[in-house]
Amino acid sequence: MNTAPHCGSAPAPAGADSAGTTSSAFAAVDIGASSGRVILGRVAGRGVELEVVHRFPNGVVEIDGGLRWDFDALFAEVLKGLTAAGTVAAVQGERIAGIGIDTWAVDYGLVNAAGELTAPPFSYRDDRSRAAVEPVHRKLDPARLYSTTGLQFLQFNTIYQLASEKNLDGLQALLIPDLIAFLLTGQRRTEATNASTTGLFDAVAGEWATEFFTALGLRKDLFPPLIQPGETIGTLLPEIAARVGLPQDTRVVAVGSHDTASAVAAVPAQADDGEENFAYISSGTWSLVGLELKHPVLTEAGRAANFTNERGVDGTIRYLRNMGGLWLLSECQRTWEQEGYQPELPVLLASAAALPAGGPQINPDDPYFIAPDNMPERIRAAVRRTGDALPNDPAAITRCIMDSLAAGYARTIHDAERLADRAVDVVHVVGGGSQNRLLCQLTADATGRKVVAGPVEATALGNVLVQARAAGAVCGGLAELRALVVQGHDLQVFAPELSRL
Repeated sequence: MNTAPHCGSAPAPAGADSAGTTSSAFAAVDIGASSGRVILGRVAGRGVELEVVHRFPNGVVEIDGGLRWDFDALFAEVLKGLTAAGTVAAVQGERIAGIGIDTWAVDYGLVNAAGELTAPPFSYRDDRSRAAVEPVHRKLDPARLYSTTGLQFLQFNTIYQLASEKNLDGLQALLIPDLIAFLLTGQRRTEATNASTTGLFDAVAGEWATEFFTALGLRKDLFPPLIQPGETIGTLLPEIAARVGLPQDTRVVAVGSHDTASAVAAVPAQADDGEENFAYISSGTWSLVGLELKHPVLTEAGRAANFTNERGVDGTIRYLRNMGGLWLLSECQRTWEQEGYQPELPVLLASAAALPAGGPQINPDDPYFIAPDNMPERIRAAVRRTGDALPNDPAAITRCIMDSLAAGYARTIHDAERLADRAVDVVHVVGGGSQNRLLCQLTADATGRKVVAGPVEATALGNVLVQARAAGAVCGGLAELRALVVQGHDLQVFAPELSRL
């Protein structure tokens, strides 16, 4: 299914509104599990220009014995970012033509009838949902779950988190980006790409799997109605507009609110790559590795391989595995800093690159690595369990992480090709990991494919492009949006080094 809008008239000139008098910019609220940004995007002649106007940290905090998000602080930073966006735009003689929000998936907040958040949202890194897995599977066989939702099993999927809740009477669940949009607009909606990560979404119908709500004793209206990327959620509440200094008629537009959906929309696949022969790696805290398809793959073999079918922009399917990512390295760096060792990342990666190939590896997908706590020792312990040894040396540990991720990427891409019956010629790495030259080269070596690295801010680009298309500033489907990404960014290419295969 392709839900790309048809442009009924010529779009306004790049950066101009329909009257051609005031330049337009789009605000992308892009929040990951460890940091957030508010970014201004402008559609220009050679693509999309991005300007970061506000950065802020994010992370889990322990509250009442559980790992939760400090949502009040998070939302306050969003408001600061939107205030900064309005200020910067005003200086440039621009108006904010839209606001789009993307975050990580699966987590939610519970809101009462008065619109109040009942408690800080739990983080997927909290272990509470583990005990709910077996009771859910007693009511809904895993094979049945997969044949309907196509969702990869992860113990923190929304379905298991909800099953661990004690009392949902009178409450509504809002996924994190939808919760932010609700507080900005007063409108409750559930954006479809994120809904597809809950375990309660029908991958074929593109609607809620209401029979699963019934089987688990959940209300069918537990989540608000669905909305698609490109549709308007609402306009700013008067008090929000006054607080951030933006007009009340500023639109909040649904984008690929699962950050990976926005990132994949900005994968710079070119026409000669075709539509079906590239793989992508959205590399950040997690690694999302897979293919873009037109239809879900709901086979038992796919379930056994733990592949997921999540919605993308324009009704596409993100057929992928959610793998371990650079969380492993960032947590190691945090531990080393606490111990008084603070190596610059380029120096650390250069030292790791100088080490010989063929060193020990770990399984970066092991749930053992999900929670934070002395990651270097966790990695060394995992290596010991394989009968190997890893020195307590930051360079050696970093090389182990990089080798393990690259090998995992290669296995996952190979599995995706087999399960979806698609051949891959090129691998696109987007997100923060695209700056990691060692990881990109090792990925090229491990996959035997050309790796194209960049853009770093793919998520924000996808966010802005969907907004710009909704506003009529650009037209077309994903191919046209991606052409703007190719035009506007320098991409790095890594060829496999056969001597290292």
